[in-house]
Amino acid sequence: MWVNRPAPTPTVTSRDVLIDVVDGPDGAKQPIQLDATFSVPETTPAPAVIVSPGFGQTKADLVDDATDLARRGFAVLAYSARGFGRSTGQIALNSPDYEVEDADQLVLWLSRQPEVQQDKQDDPRVGITGGSYGGALALMAAGLDKQKKIDAIAPLITYNDLSTALLPNAASTASIGASTPAAGVEGDDGVFKKVWAGNLFGSALSGVRPGPATSACGRFTQEVCDAYTRVATTGRADQATVDLLRRDSPVSVADQITAPTLLVQGEQDTLFGLDQADATARQLARNGVPVKVSWYPGGHDGGPPTDAVRSEVADWFTYYLMGGKSPNPGTGFSYDVQGTIRARGAPTLRTVAAPAYPGLHNDATTRQKVALAGPQQQVVTPPGGSPASISSLPGVGTALLGGSSTASSLAGNLAIDLPGQSAVFTSEPLGSSLTIAGTTFTTLRITGVGGGDTVLFAKLYDVGPDGRRTLPGAAVAPFRVQLPADGSSVDVNVSLAGVVRPVAAGHRLQLVVTATDQAYANETTPSVRTVALAGPMGLEVPVVTGATASSSGIPAGPVIGIAIILGLAVLAAIVAALRRRGGDDADPELADVPLVITGLTKSYPGRLTAVRELSFRVEHGQVLGLLGPNGAGKTTTLRMLMGLVRPTDGEIRVFGHRVRAGAPVLSRIGSFVEGAGFLPHLSGAANLELYWAATGRPPEEAHLEQALEIAGLGDAVRRRVRTYSQGMRQRLAIAQAMLGLPDLLVLDEPTNGLDPPQIHQMRDVLRRYAATGRTVVVSSHLLSEVEQSCSHVVVMHKGRLVAAGAVNDIVAGGGEATFRVDRVTDAARVLRDLNGTTGVTSDGQLVHADLGSTARSAAVDALVRAGIAVEQAGPRRRLEDVFLRLVETGDSSGGS
Repeated sequence: MWVNRPAPTPTVTSRDVLIDVVDGPDGAKQPIQLDATFSVPETTPAPAVIVSPGFGQTKADLVDDATDLARRGFAVLAYSARGFGRSTGQIALNSPDYEVEDADQLVLWLSRQPEVQQDKQDDPRVGITGGSYGGALALMAAGLDKQKKIDAIAPLITYNDLSTALLPNAASTASIGASTPAAGVEGDDGVFKKVWAGNLFGSALSGVRPGPATSACGRFTQEVCDAYTRVATTGRADQATVDLLRRDSPVSVADQITAPTLLVQGEQDTLFGLDQADATARQLARNGVPVKVSWYPGGHDGGPPTDAVRSEVADWFTYYLMGGKSPNPGTGFSYDVQGTIRARGAPTLRTVAAPAYPGLHNDATTRQKVALAGPQQQVVTPPGGSPASISSLPGVGTALLGGSSTASSLAGNLAIDLPGQSAVFTSEPLGSSLTIAGTTFTTLRITGVGGGDTVLFAKLYDVGPDGRRTLPGAAVAPFRVQLPADGSSVDVNVSLAGVVRPVAAGHRLQLVVTATDQAYANETTPSVRTVALAGPMGLEVPVVTGATASSSGIPAGPVIGIAIILGLAVLAAIVAALRRRGGDDADPELADVPLVITGLTKSYPGRLTAVRELSFRVEHGQVLGLLGPNGAGKTTTLRMLMGLVRPTDGEIRVFGHRVRAGAPVLSRIGSFVEGAGFLPHLSGAANLELYWAATGRPPEEAHLEQALEIAGLGDAVRRRVRTYSQGMRQRLAIAQAMLGLPDLLVLDEPTNGLDPPQIHQMRDVLRRYAATGRTVVVSSHLLSEVEQSCSHVVVMHKGRLVAAGAVNDIVAGGGEATFRVDRVTDAARVLRDLNGTTGVTSDGQLVHADLGSTARSAAVDALVRAGIAVEQAGPRRRLEDVFLRLVETGDSSGGS
């Protein structure tokens, strides 16, 4: 049956390499080594792709991207940038003399590899891709590629100009006059994005070996460190800092880029917004470069590039590096529009595709005017700029909310505008739906007694008929205005942060201007400013129309249409029949079995196998402990169980259904894997309600009270989470996993960080949940906890199963026994005389012995016949003893 036979996965061969490069400015050249992995496809020589890492990433973070591209037929070089991982050197922030010079030498290295297709001597067929920091590197390498060796690039979620990305100023007294959808004001003397910048700088302070030369710069060059220190301590960038940031940004070389470019930008990104990609697209269009622009519902706040984005990147390189072996991807523009959150937690999604990015070629973006209303209002900057309003949680929000497009949508509901610090202007209810696609423009009139420097923040809300506000993308536009000393007003044109947001009919748009924002360097001198609308226009909202990407159009004739429909019907019937025959989706015989794992294996490039041929089964009402030392493969197994990691081989079935990413059966699992994040300023109950609301399921199905009763939080659930102890946070996390009373509860190291009384309480929580007839799977490296909490155990070591069964059965295995007797010396003598008994020792009134093949009942009978009173007899071994013996056995058998 050829229809049912999947295509074999192409073989990829990888090897780790240390590449010697020499970089630095003239007169200060220095040798360093770059740690890289070179992945080769089945057929060589092949075009090459360099995968450049994001800031803080190493080559290990690029494994999936590199493997996908290698399976598409590319020779892939993924590496750790200088200053990260095992690569030596210091971080120079994509300096042309350092990181960009390194990339040029990586291209030269590829030209010497026999597996790489060559255009001519020292000129390989090569493209470069990367996200964030790595995306900027791709642009800069192409811009400084004097010999034009780089044939195509695909930069993702990156910046055009670090000086405007980290110090944005979204207001100008001059007219904006932009024709592209996400163009923003690129004003000077911007507002420092202190939280994001601090996160990035702080990530490079770890891993520095202490010594006499240790400095506050961590792994940064002194030049970069000095620039950051100046801006971080003053909140303002001097000209030297601006010059450095621009020199190390694509804006400095964009006019020299000639390689075809795929620009992918995230719609949920408060670090590098849509305006950054817009600026790059405009600059490349002036060069006559083929440019395709794609926005996806992710970014630094909303999750990394999706599988669809990866496929788009691969298609781009296939066309430009493989001689057109795939269709021409064109130079169009597409963006994704998120709708309501569905029952399983994922939002609805539709893709809008336009033939070109508006405004690049005399086709200016359409802007719809929306009137606002509201009087002039005073906003107060408090002393020290604190307390501050909240728009986003840079970096922290990603960790707390899971780093997905769903989570970033929820983040838009967390904005807080403090009373007295905010001016509000609202539209009438919209008569028809409106999709915002880019940066919205407005004009404001600012007045202040005494004049001087003024920092304000503008943001645009979607307000529902019930008054509930959503801040799309958690995005805010900071701007700085110099007010005259005579107290006169200044009109400024403001470009609000670029977003994609469908606004339903009956909703209102609301412009809010605040004096502070916790993510930025606020003014510290107290002041009072007046904010008013200037002019009648209110808002100019960008609208980009196009066809949905999935639309295939109307057939040319009814006969063709009927043929297509009939063909699809036949194909659907064949697929359905094959699915029923193959039974690869659900096994009815396992419909009542909570969990069956068969032959599960997870391998990574570099011959690392985290889990190897693991098989076990879990029944109703069991509390199963997944036991093993750190590195045994427990968490990897649980991540595969949750559909977060794809197995290399084998399968997992939950209630008969095979687990895959997004499988509906995952809704029957409650999980707590690798920690849970909560919003500290909200109560425990509010956190749980917010989490459940994100699933889209009815509130009555949450069974909130039952979950809280089992978790035992009591009145503490009404307190803010920031006041919780570690034990209370763990119980709140378990309560979150229990919402909806899932049939299978999966917990990863739930007792981490708990003291003994809290561990005892957690043990009771698990037992109470299992007593309801449901099933619990717990991973742990604490032997005593598994022994006391679990009814069954699976022991793993080096990714393999070494034992499985009921805890009592495993502990009772073997011949070691303990007897409590009245005459210890006589009892020891009797036991030594038994055939095969060894290791007889005494401890107080206890006598221990390894009975070998002798039954414990026979030993008791011998003691009684010798006139010795036996008060107690039982197995000596604890789970710890069993575990150590099993692990030793596994080591001696050579399993790894």
